[in-house]
Amino acid sequence: MRSLFRPGRSVVHCINGAAASSHPLSSLAAVEVLRQGGNAIDAAVTACAVQCVVEPMSTGIGGDCFVLYSPGGSRDVVALNGSGRAPAGLDAAQLQAQGLSSIPTESPHAVTIPGAIDAWSRLLADHGTWDLARVLAPAITYAEEGFAVTPRVAWDWSRSGSRFSNPETGARFYLKDGVAPVAGERWASPELAATLRRIARDGRDGFYKGPVAEDIVGFLNGLGGRHSLDDFASHTSEYVTPISSRYRDHEVLQIPPNGQGITTLILLNILQGYELSGLDPNGALRLHLEAEATRLAFDARNQHVGDPAHGAVPVERLLSADFAAEQRATIDPERAGRPLDSAGLAAYRDTVYLTVVDKDRNAVSFINSLYFPFGSTLVAPESGVMLQNRGAGFRVEPGHPNCVAPGKRPLHTIIPGMVFEGDRLKWSYGVMGGGYQPVGHAHVLTNMIDYGMDEQEALDNPRAFYEDGTYYLEEGIPDGVAAALQGMGHNVKPAGNPYGGGQIIGIDWDNGTLAAASEPRKDGIAIGY
Repeated sequence: MRSLFRPGRSVVHCINGAAASSHPLSSLAAVEVLRQGGNAIDAAVTACAVQCVVEPMSTGIGGDCFVLYSPGGSRDVVALNGSGRAPAGLDAAQLQAQGLSSIPTESPHAVTIPGAIDAWSRLLADHGTWDLARVLAPAITYAEEGFAVTPRVAWDWSRSGSRFSNPETGARFYLKDGVAPVAGERWASPELAATLRRIARDGRDGFYKGPVAEDIVGFLNGLGGRHSLDDFASHTSEYVTPISSRYRDHEVLQIPPNGQGITTLILLNILQGYELSGLDPNGALRLHLEAEATRLAFDARNQHVGDPAHGAVPVERLLSADFAAEQRATIDPERAGRPLDSAGLAAYRDTVYLTVVDKDRNAVSFINSLYFPFGSTLVAPESGVMLQNRGAGFRVEPGHPNCVAPGKRPLHTIIPGMVFEGDRLKWSYGVMGGGYQPVGHAHVLTNMIDYGMDEQEALDNPRAFYEDGTYYLEEGIPDGVAAALQGMGHNVKPAGNPYGGGQIIGIDWDNGTLAAASEPRKDGIAIGY
């Protein structure tokens, strides 16, 4: 239990249902759905739609979505890959002919077909009890009538506002006289509200066909994009089989590639060989081992992971005990290893992760994102749809598993997680934050499993991230630890931003209760009833 003499949050314990998200309006909307008889899927989609309005730099209907759903907390997990594909008319040769060795983050080529609305619609049709019109109602209200901007959202909005310098970007939608709103300011998005109303009326076709799709495609084509109306009309989400690995006596589930969830499992498999419980959770040796496992897991991801529909990904090999042992054997417990493949995915990105568990113990682990803050910064002029820049995650390197190609999905950062103990769900959880996410997943899990922290303590604990040869430490890690890591050969620097943002709901089957926790680095809350 946390010290009651220090600032902090307690775990939210409850009986009937719980929701945890990075925004209070989102968590509240989810619990209101549960109290009105909706299930966890209904509540999760409602909450995410709200966040697409009230946290616009972090997520939007022009982004992507991944979901793990456990009916009744059972092992029969449904996994949905709601990520979008590159336009059928785009390939690496075209980009190379333009002199591009990578895809610029604010280019129309970075805009993959948004997958979120199709994913929401499919989840509700297959596993929900409410229709799209009903779950979108709170989001429409906030978009039309406005909402009060919260402090962390205002901070993110302000520091991301400079990305709207290009005249084709969405400055008129998300800045007022060139300035981002401040905390407490009221903000509305009328164009987005009208688009949400169209989707509520016409379903997924209200986004992928007709005026909204025509607005997006015409806008992108005018900027040199290769998108077509058929790219939108033919888009579909995909049910996939979760991948998993055991850590201690728990089974950890992730979405398979093209997501980077496999990186979490590789990292945990490497850490499995160390007795972390005997180490200081904020000490130099624990952090050193985490950094070294991160270095190796990310190198494996960068070399092998792409869209399996366009080339085999050696999942079985990467998740094998032999591969973990080979990687572990290269780690010097007293010395930092050399940097490896640095062509990865940058750490700080804006995303929203939320989780909901209902009275029947249906559990949803749900993540939705635009990738960079405000995505590509390109906003369709009539519909007000902020478009993601997931295509910037592709490589322009023929022969690489993650090379851009027609209809291909990029290596994706966003990863929902679930953890089972035996046949029953123990935790629905996730930690957002771009390339940091696999480390966040592993750090929070080892906090709970190896160090016995409760759900809230595990999120509160200081974080660190090894990236491209530098080890960035959050505030809260003692100076002596930083000096010890420096002595081990790590290039240590203070983190410029807090890492990630997580939510957790644990299920206590013996007592019939839930334990929910919310990220202290964000504005959100966990609510239960």
